[in-house]
Amino acid sequence: MDSQSYLPVPPGVGMEENFLSLDDILLSHERLPSRTECLFPRLGFLEKSADSHDIPEGTKMELPLWLAKGLYERKRPVVSVELPKVYREGWRTVFNADPTVVDLHKLGPYYYGLGSQMLHFDSPENPEIAQALLQTFIGRFRRTMDSSQNAYNEDTSALVDRLDCLERVLFRMGQSGLNSFQGWEKGRASRLTASALVLNYRKRKMTDLQA
Repeated sequence: MDSQSYLPVPPGVGMEENFLSLDDILLSHERLPSRTECLFPRLGFLEKSADSHDIPEGTKMELPLWLAKGLYERKRPVVSVELPKVYREGWRTVFNADPTVVDLHKLGPYYYGLGSQMLHFDSPENPEIAQALLQTFIGRFRRTMDSSQNAYNEDTSALVDRLDCLERVLFRMGQSGLNSFQGWEKGRASRLTASALVLNYRKRKMTDLQA
């Protein structure tokens, strides 16, 4: 049985979300630059810079992802969401040139997750965003996994600090696999033991025979 008191729940894949995942919960609180497309009556207290009781149309503010998705409507827009800088054309050009030199964690710890969620909003740049996410992941994946396999018993903090949260998970998985393989090579593999169910069944069977 696993000795961990908490087993991490993996995040959702792509545009899907897993509401039992701590990573997805934190991702849903990432703030997005937004603009109100109608009057928000008696909600002025939510906007610290507002002097009125209402939030007027055209007000620019930052909304958490979960709220922006809840308010966004294609047919009747309530708020419009702007692309964060890291997903705009300028940064996409940088990623296309060499994605391995970018500190993704500094730009945003949930680069892939937030980028996938941005596809929920009807932006004409969605195809380019999706392609940039895919190519960035492909371009960085090999280096991430190579580093996890070639850093046995070494300090990897400088490398890991530059990784997105998804890449950190992959890095840890790579190191875990390497450690298990190294242990197997040195004869430290876990010894196979009989299941508790099998042992209990044998005991019951012996008791029945003796009776």
